Amino acid sequence: MIIDCHGHCSVDGSYWLSADDTVKSLDLYGIDKICCSAPITSADAPPEAVARCNDLVVGAMRKYPDRIMGYCFVNPGYAAGALEEIARCVVGEGMIGVKLYHQYAINEPVQFPIIERCIELGVPILMHAGYPAAPELREAQPRISRGDHFADIGKRYPDAIIICGHIGGGGDWERQLKGLREVPSVFLDTSGSVIDSGMIEKCVRELGADRLLFGCDMSMERGIGKIMDADLTRARRGRILSRNFLGILARRKA
Repeated sequence: MIIDCHGHCSVDGSYWLSADDTVKSLDLYGIDKICCSAPITSADAPPEAVARCNDLVVGAMRKYPDRIMGYCFVNPGYAAGALEEIARCVVGEGMIGVKLYHQYAINEPVQFPIIERCIELGVPILMHAGYPAAPELREAQPRISRGDHFADIGKRYPDAIIICGHIGGGGDWERQLKGLREVPSVFLDTSGSVIDSGMIEKCVRELGADRLLFGCDMSMERGIGKIMDADLTRARRGRILSRNFLGILARRKA
């Protein structure tokens, strides 16, 4: 089985890729299932807009229940609304976890109630992350989560299931790895359109294959290609492609 742990879609294609096109791409590249969210990528994301985005993913889940799983996107800046949305979407609609974007860094105190609720539920948090190389890109996302942020929150909440998003998202990915080494409870997904020689192999050496999760972040041909090209044993490739993520799903409590 191959599970893409990092995707984006909406039921009708009005925001991100449509559910129909998403499933066509899954079939084209031999991917069995995908975990999708519809995050708001601007600095502000009010509860009403967040709910509309999550409804688009719920619609995709209902249309393709055997292929599309959903993450509940929330903005922790609206604390009560975020917790209500988790109750509505994760508990009520069966979404498999929470998606956080760059409205706040993963280790800011505003995130703590979200993380604690996800620990109670036993569900993962997929966190947008990176260390953009260009200063202007860092200025555009001043609260983007870096490896040292994950190290901080992983030590504070070792029981949390936190996924550092898209190691191939651009920027200094090796710097990201340095922070992640300190927190064995934090997972890393392989998605992102940047493909450097030896990237996957170095991630395995630094973190171990048990902490890597296959993801594409809408770059499916690159996502599959980098795993096919990597010098991995069959057992390690199998863990990355699905077994590690299936283990995460099995930790759900409610």
